[in-house]
Amino acid sequence: MKRLTDNISSRYFEASDKLLPGKRRGRIVAFVESYDDVSFWRLLLDEFETPDYYFQIMLPNRGGLTKGKKSALRSCIEHNSLGKNLIACVDSDYDWLLQGVTQTSREMNSNPYVIQTYTYAIENYQCWAGSLHQICVQCTLNDHRLIDFPAFMELYSKAVYPLFVWNVWFYRKKKHNEFSMQDLNIDVRLKSVDVRHPEGALAGVSERVARKVRYLEHNYPEAIDEVAAMHKELTDMGVREDNTYLFLQGHHLVENVIMKLLIPICTVLRQEREAEIRRFAMHEQQYRNEISAYQHSQMSLDEAIRKNTHYRECEMYERMRDEMKRLLSMLPERGGENQQDTEHLQSSYQHKEG
Repeated sequence: MKRLTDNISSRYFEASDKLLPGKRRGRIVAFVESYDDVSFWRLLLDEFETPDYYFQIMLPNRGGLTKGKKSALRSCIEHNSLGKNLIACVDSDYDWLLQGVTQTSREMNSNPYVIQTYTYAIENYQCWAGSLHQICVQCTLNDHRLIDFPAFMELYSKAVYPLFVWNVWFYRKKKHNEFSMQDLNIDVRLKSVDVRHPEGALAGVSERVARKVRYLEHNYPEAIDEVAAMHKELTDMGVREDNTYLFLQGHHLVENVIMKLLIPICTVLRQEREAEIRRFAMHEQQYRNEISAYQHSQMSLDEAIRKNTHYRECEMYERMRDEMKRLLSMLPERGGENQQDTEHLQSSYQHKEG
């Protein structure tokens, strides 16, 4: 027996709004993948609310707040439930890069009511190089710049780019079992970072990448020309040598690159601040009081990354803005009651249990 929620679609939300009395702004429901994503998408959607329309973020079903909502979002796309009153806001994963090779990629990239991150995931924005210094300041309350983060992440991206393009080729050919994303992650992870000589960590990545590229060229010589041709295509899509990290698997980027980089840096910055407190304390009790206050004022690194919002100057974020502008340009002006839509809603209630 069907439930009312089985009939939820853009037309459902449009008609349900029309049942309410008085002139109101139109509601656009935005389905997101999990409760962790709500604040990210709220920040974007806030920029595009108008006197005619507002956005309401929802999870795609009533099954709780756990992760794993992507299947429900995909179901909305597959069943053509999306429309001017119901959109989906999703991580791109590799679907943007696959350019229609898989069914999911075709559906995501062709549906005008799907807003995607273009980066692999939300985590990639939270790790945007231009915001890493702010993260360190939040964690240490120390504004000393020990490293040029944008320069470091640019060099890191250039180091991993050749192998990344190969990985995309394998996924486009549906041969990811032969060179999976997990395999790529192993080769491009940072093992350790010396704050005084961070270039050493990049040298290790470059060596592993070069070794694997030689292996792939030897074992898949037929792919060499196709991989080379992909460089220009990816560049046109916004994937360049200097920003490759934005398209790596999000969780891997956080855990095996950014955390490996920021933990030793934040350790040094905290030590500097604690030494300063020791130096200026008039007596032991004042030192203990100041140290206690300092430690309670800090934010943990994982929390600072998760709450980071200093990524809105990222070029891929601007691409999402362009998509939102395009979406709003498709919406009609508000006004007039549509009896047909109201009847559609009323018929939906007939499918409700009981």
